[in-house]
Amino acid sequence: MGSPLIDLLTDNVRFSINPSLQHSMKKKVLFSASLFHALNDAATVTVPMIFPLLYSQQFIIKKYFHIGILSNLGLLVTFIFQIIIANASHKYEYKTILLLSYLGISLSLALMTISTAFASFLIIYLTMRIFNSFYHSIGIAWVSKTHPSQGMDFAMGIQSGTGNLGVLIAFVSSGFLAQSLGWRVPLYVWAVAGFILGSISFLAVRRISTKSEDVFKPDFSSWMETLKNIKIYIPGFAFGGACWGTTVFFAPSLFNHRFEIPLGQTGLYLAAWIGIGTVMTYSFGFLSRKFGRLRISLFSFSGTTIFLFLLGFAPTAGLALMSLFLFGMFLFLVYPGFQSFIGNEVPAKNQAQAFSLSANVQMLSGALVVLIDGVLSDKFGINTPFIFLGALGVFISFFYLSKSSYLAQKS
Repeated sequence: MGSPLIDLLTDNVRFSINPSLQHSMKKKVLFSASLFHALNDAATVTVPMIFPLLYSQQFIIKKYFHIGILSNLGLLVTFIFQIIIANASHKYEYKTILLLSYLGISLSLALMTISTAFASFLIIYLTMRIFNSFYHSIGIAWVSKTHPSQGMDFAMGIQSGTGNLGVLIAFVSSGFLAQSLGWRVPLYVWAVAGFILGSISFLAVRRISTKSEDVFKPDFSSWMETLKNIKIYIPGFAFGGACWGTTVFFAPSLFNHRFEIPLGQTGLYLAAWIGIGTVMTYSFGFLSRKFGRLRISLFSFSGTTIFLFLLGFAPTAGLALMSLFLFGMFLFLVYPGFQSFIGNEVPAKNQAQAFSLSANVQMLSGALVVLIDGVLSDKFGINTPFIFLGALGVFISFFYLSKSSYLAQKS
C-alpha cells in the first residue's frame, strides 16, 4: 500500500508523506518562510532609510510630502496586489510564488539606482512593492497551516522574529552605507543579499509540493465570510500597520533632522528598535504560555500608546531613544498575538484570505496614516506623526479592553 496519507494541514491541504517526514517538512517550511519574511521586510525598510539623505541633498525627494506620496502609494499597491495574490494562490505552488517574489524584489532594488527624478524612482519603487505583496498573504498562511494548534504561537513568533531580524540588519547596513558611500550602495547591497536569501529559501522547499487535493477557489462570499470571522482583530492590525509605516518612513527623518543624529547612527538606533522587537517576537510563545495571549495583547496596546506619546513630545534625543525602544518592545508583541488568534480560529481553506485581509488592513491603514504624516510633518514638525499615533492608540486600547471578555473566549 505504501505510505499512509497524513492529514498534515487540515482537510484542505494534504501531503502524501509518512510520519517520519512530517517534522522535517514543517521545519523546512518554517525555515523557508522565515528567510522569505526577512528578505521581504529588509527590502521595505532599506529604501526608506535613504529618504533622509535624498531630502537633505534635495535630490529626488524635496519635501516630506514626497515621502508621504511614496509610502502611501507603495502601501496601496501592496494592498491591491495582496488581494490579487491571495485570490490566485490556489493555482500556484508556494515555491513558485517565492521564486517570483524574491527575483522581482532584487531586480527592483538594483533598477532603483538608475533613477534621477521623482517619477522614475516612484515607478520602480511601486514595482518593488508589487513583489513585496507575496509574503504576508502566502508565507504566513503556510506557516499557520503547517503548525496548527500547539505549535501556532511558537511558529508565528519565529517567522515574525526572523522578519524583524532582516529589518534590523537592513537598518544598520543601509544607514552606514548611505552615509559613507552614497544612497545607491545600500540598494545594490540588498539587491544581492535578497537574491542570496531568496535562493536559500527556495532551495529549502524546492521538493515540497503544496498542491491541494481539494482546490479551494475563493469567491466574494468566502472573502466576506472570512472578513466577518476576523473583524474583531481589524482595529488592532490597523493600528499596528500605522505604527510600522510611520516608524519606517518618518523615524529616520525624526532623528536625523530634529535631533541631528547622523544617518548611520540613526540606522543603528532603529536597528536596536527592531532588535528589541525581534527578541519580543521570538519570546512570544513563552510569554503566551506564561501570561496568556489575551493579556499580552492588551498590555501591548497600552504600552505602545504610552511610549508613542513620549516619543512625540520628547525634548531630547536621549528621551526620544528610550521611548523608541520601549515603544518597540510593546508594539512587536501585537503582530504574532493577533496572527495566532486568526490562525487558530479561521478554517484552513480561508487562511490565505484571512492573512491577506489582516495584512491588507495594515497596508491600508499605513497608507492613509503616512500620507497624513507627511502633511503633519510639513506643517507642524517631524515629531507630530508620533503624537497622532498615540492618540489613535488611546482609542484602540480602550476598544480592546471593552472586548476583553469576548476575546477571552477565543484565547
